[in-house]
Amino acid sequence: MTQLFAQPYDISATGFYFEDYEEYQAKAAKAVNDYGDPVEEFEIQFIDGEDIDCDLAKAWGLSQANAEAFLEAADNWNERQKIHYIIAVGECGYNHEEVADDPEDIDIIIYRLRSMRELAEEMVEEGIFGEIPAHLENYIDYERIARDLEMEYSSTTIAGEFLLYQCM
Repeated sequence: MTQLFAQPYDISATGFYFEDYEEYQAKAAKAVNDYGDPVEEFEIQFIDGEDIDCDLAKAWGLSQANAEAFLEAADNWNERQKIHYIIAVGECGYNHEEVADDPEDIDIIIYRLRSMRELAEEMVEEGIFGEIPAHLENYIDYERIARDLEMEYSSTTIAGEFLLYQCM
């Protein structure tokens, strides 16, 4: 379960923790400052939850205006959708509106590999560069292919997992 904190912008008011939007609304409605005035503006902070949800909150630009949609996505999206959103918005330059309906509609190629060299080896093995005769396999320069791939592919770490990706 994802836990967030509503930090009032009013320094004479006390914030509160919440785990769903209904709880946020109930506590926000009761929030007052030291003078009894209602508190209307909060900074929303990610406090606890899965690592991928923390990364999702960063890419989402978590705020008071979008906390409800964020909590819904954190609870309902699968890991693949979250990764697509994080890469699309956080790395590829898409905006929230382009991605929010279904992050997997964004054309991104993602590899769960540890290095560009591994990507080069996989591409050669899959025949991306054509058929390589057996007697030439020992002469393939995977490091050079990896350097070339760095022009089209990038890397990121999401929830502690290293990923290679290409934005289309």
